[in-house]
Amino acid sequence: MSLRAPLRRVAFARPSSSISVAARSFHSTPRASVRVGQEIPNTDVLLEDSPGNKVNLAEEFKTSNGYIVGVPAAFSGTCSSKHIPSYINHPKLKQAGQVFVVSVNDPFVSHDSNSPRSMKAWSDQLDPAKQTGIRFLGDPTGEFTKALDLGFEAYAVFGGMRGKRYALKVEDGKVSKAYVEPDNTGSAVSMAEQVLD
Repeated sequence: MSLRAPLRRVAFARPSSSISVAARSFHSTPRASVRVGQEIPNTDVLLEDSPGNKVNLAEEFKTSNGYIVGVPAAFSGTCSSKHIPSYINHPKLKQAGQVFVVSVNDPFVSHDSNSPRSMKAWSDQLDPAKQTGIRFLGDPTGEFTKALDLGFEAYAVFGGMRGKRYALKVEDGKVSKAYVEPDNTGSAVSMAEQVLD
């Protein structure tokens, strides 16, 4: 009588490539459920220039109308070369009201305004003369983005939850139009040419 247990063969699934995992994580979130008529979240979590300078967009839009433009990553290629410049260079920007750019930041986009990778540094890079009036805000915890249901899991690519690429027209403190990229990160529906009327 043998005291040895028979060896069992265990089949291991072949790991998928990191590229396919990244691609699935980057584009697998269902469409946003931000709704027309939804109030702008009344939160004090957005930061402008420094951790001590909190901005509440519900308060900002109590007395004015405008736009919130969301980007997946400050300093990224599409955000820096195409998406935000489409607003900066648009002829109707001055008539758009207040315009805020919001990004869920990671450790690589510091909240230290002296850092070369801060939202302020990105703003300085894109609009050095500060002629547009566009304000750049960090959402370090993603709370504002989650409240609008505009986050998506981008762990494989960005290392955490990010905000989808979007633009929201805000009137009387509520979303009056929503332009949310169906694949989370593309630039088909949220460019200034489609948004600013």
